[in-house]
Formats: sequence, C-alpha cells, structure tokens
Amino acid sequence: MDELVFLLDVDNTLLDNDRFAADLDARLGEDFGAEQRARYWALFEDLRAHHGVADYLAALQAFRDGLDDHPRLLGMSSFLLEYPFETLLFEGALAAVARLGARGPTVVLSDGDVVFQPRKIQRAGIWDAVAGRVLIYRHKERVLDDVQRRHPAAHYVMVDDKPRLLAAMKQRMRGRLTTVFVRQGHYARAETTAPVEPAPDRRIERIADLADCDLTYPITT
Repeated sequence: MDELVFLLDVDNTLLDNDRFAADLDARLGEDFGAEQRARYWALFEDLRAHHGVADYLAALQAFRDGLDDHPRLLGMSSFLLEYPFETLLFEGALAAVARLGARGPTVVLSDGDVVFQPRKIQRAGIWDAVAGRVLIYRHKERVLDDVQRRHPAAHYVMVDDKPRLLAAMKQRMRGRLTTVFVRQGHYARAETTAPVEPAPDRRIERIADLADCDLTYPITT
C-alpha cells in the first residue's frame, strides 16, 4: 500500500477541453453549416444525458444520418482522432504531474468513453506522464471502492475542476481524501456562484500552481 496517491482529472484540469470543443464547433460550422452544427450538438447532449458521458464519436455516428454523401463527413473522423491534444495542455501541467510523482503515484481518474477519451490522454502525453495508470469511468465518483482496490493508499488527493464532484467524493472518503479545486474551464466558472458542501480542501487558480500547493494531511483548514 502506498502512503499517498494523487488522482488527476483530465478535461479542463490538465488540458483545455473547452478550446477543443470550440475548435470542433468551428469545424462543424465551416464544413456543414449552422443548422447541421446545431444538430450535432443536440445529438451529443442527448447521448450524454442517456449514457452519462461526453461521447464525441458516438455523436458523429448519429450525425452521419442523411449526410452519407457529404464530401466532408469522413474528414471529421480524422479531425477527432488525430486532433493535437498536446497543444491543449495547460502551461505547467506535465511539470506539476512530475513533481507530484516524486511524492507518490499519479493516477488519471477521468469520466469518458472507452475510445476517444483514452486517445485524447495518449496524444496529450498524459498517459506516459502517469506511466499508464489511467482509469476511465462513466461516473468516477460512484466507483471509489474500485479505485481504492486498484491503487491502495493510506491517503488520496483528488484534483478536479468540478467542486460538486469533489464534494461527492469527499462525502464518500471523508478524511482519507484531500480535494483540490482547479479554477479552470466553464464548470469551474459556473460553480463559483453556487457554493457546495463540503467545500474543497484546497483551491488553486491554475494547474501549474499544484506543484507548490500545500497538500499536507489531515486537512486543518
């Protein structure tokens, strides 16, 4: 058993997923027009509501209906699968991961599908940065027993951009978990107007600040 394990979210924590979504939105509008772009996002949201995860590839499969003869349809596959996610890493993200790795194992703990999300993590260089310790679930806050079985530790630190998710995890693990809220991305901006309980143990403005964040435990704030 390790003394300390660091659990790291990906989207809007280590890399700027909002910028990816904006790039995808622009590409859809350029290739298919505003009406079809809106249809893609409606399909995307319907699938997310049904399955509980963001699934860009499944949305593209549904989007092809009625567009099989469109000359730019197949290009969307390459756009998604070959997207240069390494360019979306937040400044200092991998350096912070490396600094944490000197203290204990770093583990990616992400929500997502089982094709595109791993591809994103690999292309960004995050997979190698955590030595392949990558866990991807539909709802990571619901599988904490599995996380602890796979990576047993006396204490955990969870780093994420969603305070509500951090609160749900804290309620389950209590004193064995230190929660760190990274104020990046649209979820983080939305949550600042709606405080959650329990509040995050630590708050940082950007992921680069994680390297110098006080992660001592038990928390004494």
